[in-house]
Order: sequence, then structure tokens, then C-alpha cells
Amino acid sequence: MPDRSPRIPRLPVFAALLLSCLLAAGCNREAADPQAADTPAPRPDAMVDTDEHSYAEPSRVAIDDLALDLDLDFDARTLAGTATYTLQWKDEAATQLVLDTRDLAIEAVEAEAAGAWQPLEFALAEADPSLGSKLTIETPQRPAKVRVRYRTSPAASGLQWLDPAMTEGGQLPFMFSQSQQIHARSWVPLQDTPQVRYTYSARVRSRPDVMVLMSADNDPQAARDGDYAFSMPQRIPSYLMAIAAGDLVFKPISARSGVWAEPTMVDRAVAEFADTEKMIATTEALYGPYRWERYDLLVLPPSFPFGGMENPRLSFITPTVIVGDKSLVSLIAHELAHSWSGNLVTFSSAKHGWMNEGVTSYVENRIVEALYGEEFSDMEWVIARDALKGEIGEMPEATQALAIRPGTQIDADDALSQVSYDKGAWFLQFLEERFGREVFDPFLRGYFDHFAFQSIPTGAFLAYAKEHLFDPNPGKVTDAEIQEWIYGPGIPASAPQVLSPRLGIVDSARLGWRGSKQLPPTSITGPWSTQEWLHFLEGMPETLPVADLEQLDAAYRFTGTANGEIAMRWYPLAIRSGYVPANEAASAFVEKIGRRKLIIPVYEALVETEAGMALAREAFARARPGYHPITTASVEQVIAEAKPAPSPTPAPATPDAASAPPAEDAAAPAN
Repeated sequence: MPDRSPRIPRLPVFAALLLSCLLAAGCNREAADPQAADTPAPRPDAMVDTDEHSYAEPSRVAIDDLALDLDLDFDARTLAGTATYTLQWKDEAATQLVLDTRDLAIEAVEAEAAGAWQPLEFALAEADPSLGSKLTIETPQRPAKVRVRYRTSPAASGLQWLDPAMTEGGQLPFMFSQSQQIHARSWVPLQDTPQVRYTYSARVRSRPDVMVLMSADNDPQAARDGDYAFSMPQRIPSYLMAIAAGDLVFKPISARSGVWAEPTMVDRAVAEFADTEKMIATTEALYGPYRWERYDLLVLPPSFPFGGMENPRLSFITPTVIVGDKSLVSLIAHELAHSWSGNLVTFSSAKHGWMNEGVTSYVENRIVEALYGEEFSDMEWVIARDALKGEIGEMPEATQALAIRPGTQIDADDALSQVSYDKGAWFLQFLEERFGREVFDPFLRGYFDHFAFQSIPTGAFLAYAKEHLFDPNPGKVTDAEIQEWIYGPGIPASAPQVLSPRLGIVDSARLGWRGSKQLPPTSITGPWSTQEWLHFLEGMPETLPVADLEQLDAAYRFTGTANGEIAMRWYPLAIRSGYVPANEAASAFVEKIGRRKLIIPVYEALVETEAGMALAREAFARARPGYHPITTASVEQVIAEAKPAPSPTPAPATPDAASAPPAEDAAAPAN
């Protein structure tokens, strides 16, 4: 997922069994000598990982293949049927199969024996608020296949059911899943840990007027008939299981890529994502063949809680990036990059989040640079790193590292922060700078090849890097530098810096306006991209005089913008500053959009005051029926933890602002 949520301090946890020789110096913040000794080899136990977010015992028995047979019921808002597991028994003493579930009704469990299905004893434990319920199946005969008959809850945390009025077209209902991090267990009983990779097939029956899709071999020519079959021949972890159903049609981008969307959205999406095939070819040239056959995009309703989800063969995409000028399609580059980093080579548990998101964010930027130029990619680097700098200092020191020492416990949904995404990508750019692309690119391609279809911890990455990058190229990096990146807090002293001349012009324009109240001329702002407008707003102080906001809004029409990235920066500034004319549009924005990254900053600004809290509660009450359960939980947390102050008096206008001339030469944002 590409969203770097500013709301939740998502804190990665590092495996207890990682090499002690590296842990010993993990907080060294001194500048390193490039000529110092190379990094030491990890101990063998560096490859061992535990997943605190799963009850499963994959070292004893693991799912090798999953076969689903499900009925999709929009009226009941349930999936119901069977999950059949082909098992790989690893421990001769194992006599139980332990699965993860959340709010599932388990109706029967059977084992295949001598061509017939025989009942098995099972026990469903009390639910843990985070992990759900442990399902323990007694399997004294260690059967090759076990079948579970079950039914989901209408409130399953990994499924969202939308009435027709909540969709783009307004004609048919819609449902979709969001399995990452540990929500697959809410719609399939599974070993819900990335340490288990399996193939799967599915037969899904639904009402005949909706199209059903899965993270599998969707046929672009498939007809809506209410009976669908799927196969995923490549092994995937549970968090990449996905399903969707609704009024969906397909239009191609290339022979191996296209868009699924509602009929009223599909043409806009195809136009916005027209460069997808170029992105695939660019990534293949850098990092090797695309191994998933097709790469299609499914545009979901606005309630989707994230920017995207990298489900193999079928990335789920928010419609909030369809703004008409391709300025936000780096999200597509990110989700595609996951086809190598994350889907192909996967972290072994959520606490190694940087291995999925940091590597992917680096690859994303390389794709963007290759297609849209270094100038554009530099702006993306700067914006991401400015956000990281603003967040990382507020995080507990122990959670500022890419790999966290043992003992730090967090919820699985909070495992991916800007540290995972942006510090992780920064670390790879550090390696690229030290070794040069002529060395680093083949190394990264070899890494993807070597660990293809495997799930690994940080220690495995470090061991591979030592053998294939550090040792063959001595003197480029030091042990102290690597430790500081992986285990140290903050941003390392060795972090390479990126400057963006275009954003420098934005800084000058903002500074000039702040001093003179004269808005920059259209010759400057007219060509600005979304990235430049974001940087313009992000450089503003926490609050501004109301007259300043009136001048900006009159010139650039920020209030009511259709660009969610601009909205998520403008509305909090307006709310904190007491700019009342933006309140109605801010409320409408959070009611229409369910993407957490975009709406949580608005809610956070609202709940700072008593008056704003009232607006937040009213907007949430109206929006809640259309929110995904993940978004609902996040907003509830913001409201529950808020300590609103009495509403402030709006900031007075400064004399020069009150008399500032109109912005007759100002240009509004393109979107």
C-alpha cells in the first residue's frame, strides 16, 4: 500500500533472533569512516523470524494450496461456503492445524480419508481484539486435506459492502476486500501470516448482474453469469488474497494490462493510467521479467481506505488519483513495483515493513524517473522526505529505526509508517549512491531473482547484501553506517540529499507572498504541477490570518478542489486558522472520501477545538455508512483521543493583508 498515513505512528518491530553483533551498535549516531571494516556476516539465526500477529504454526504444518467454494450474498452481506486446504506436514509430532480467524462462524471441519470426508474436532477460542480467534483443529491422522465450512460476519473487518447509492454509477451494489495486514482472516480461515505462501483456486457464486474478480486469473472477456472460477498458480501470502464484486467493465491498456471499473469511470481511468504498459516494460528492463502474467487495475469506489493495494494481477486503486493530468500516477508505479518488491519477495512479518514498502518506494521512484524525468522524480523525493522529517521526530526513538529491537509491540495495521516507506527508500538510494547504479541495479535485480516467491526477514537481506554487494565492493560502506540505517533512530548523517530547483521556485514564490501579499504571476504558477502546489501549501505555517486564506482561496480556488492531495493540506490549514468558509467543503470532502491518508488530517484538525469536534462528529455520522471498517476505526480513534480546546477567535488580518490588492494575475491549480 502506498499511503504514508500522517495519523497513526506505525511502528515496525524487529525480530528477537536477529544478529546480536549488529544490535550491539544499533544506536551509533557518529559519522562513519568510509574506509572502516566491512559489515560482519549475520549469524544463521538472522534468517529466523516469528510473527506475533498470527496464531499459526507454519514450522509444524503449512497450507500448500487453498480451494474456496463460496456464495456471495449482498443481502446478507456475507460470504459463505468452504475452504479446503492441501497441507504440508513438517513436524512428525504435529497433530493440530491452527488457523487464524476473526468473527467467522465455523460450522464444520472435516478431513479427507479414503475418498470420504470425516468430521474433525475443533475449538474456536475467545476473540482477541487485535488477532481475532484461534481456530484449533485436531488432526491426529495428519490428513493431506482439511475442509472448513464457515460464514463471514456482515461486519467483517476485511470486507466492505456498499449499497448502490454509495457507488460511482449508483445502479448496483459493490463489495471489496482489504486483507492487508491481517484482515484476510475475517473472510477466510487461514494461516494469516506472510510466512506461508500458497496457491489457490476459487469458485464464487453471486447475483448474476455483478462481475466478480479476484487476485487471480481474471478473464477480460468473462461474462457476467453469477458463477465464476479463479486460479492463482503463483504462491502468495494471505494478505494478497483479494475479492471484489460490482458493476465492473474492462477496457485494455495493452495486451497484458487494462482497467476494471464502473462504466462511468472506466474511460477516465484508462486515460489517466495510459502509461501502465510503459511502466511494466521499464521495470522489467531494470529488475527482470514481470512474473504474474497480467497486470490489471481495479478502480474502487471512493470509500477504499488506501491509495492502492498491490493484489497480484489486480491492483486495487483509489479513484482519488484520477485528476486528469497524470500528476498522481506515481501511485500506479508504486503498486506495480510491488510485483517485484512485496509480492515476489515478501517480508516474513509486518515488523519488517521497510522490506516491502521501502524497497517498493525506491523502485517506484526509479520508474517515475525513467518515464517522467529526473526533475519530476526529485520533486517526489523531496516531498516524501519533507513529510518524513516532519513525522519522525515526533515518534518514540525506538520506532524511528527501519528494524526495531525486540520488545516493541504494535498492532499489525500500524506496522507501516513513513519510516518504512520513505526512510526505507532513502536507505536504498544511499546504497545506490555509494555503489553506483552500474553495481547497485544488478544487485537489486539479483536480490529479486534469488528470493523470488519467498518471505524473508531483514537479516536475510543483510546477509545477501554482504555476500553480493558489500564484500565484492570493499570500502564503499561501513558497518556503522549500515547499522545506523537499519537500527538507529532518526535520519542518518550519511543520508544523500536531493534538491529540486522547481520546488525552490515554489519556496521563493511562497516567501515572496508572505512578505508582500503579492501573489506570484501566472508565468510562474501557470505550469505548476500537483507536486508544486502540494509543496506550496506544505510550507505554510500552522495557521494564517483569515485575510491571507481569503486571498489564496479567491486566486486558487482551493476550497472545493477535486484534487484530494491538495484538499488534505488546504482544509486542515483552513480549519486551524478559523477560515469558516472552508468548513462546509471540508465536511463534504470527508463524507465523500474514505481514503485514510486524505481525510484523517482533516479530522485531526477539526477535533482540536470544541466547535470543530462538533463538526467532526456530524460529518462522521453522515459518512460512517460508506466508510470501510478500517477507516471507521481510524476516525473513531481520532475522536476518542482528542482533547478539544475552546474554539479560538480567528486570527486577525494583518494591515498589509487587509489592504492587499486582488490577485488579478494569479493562476489556480490545474486540478
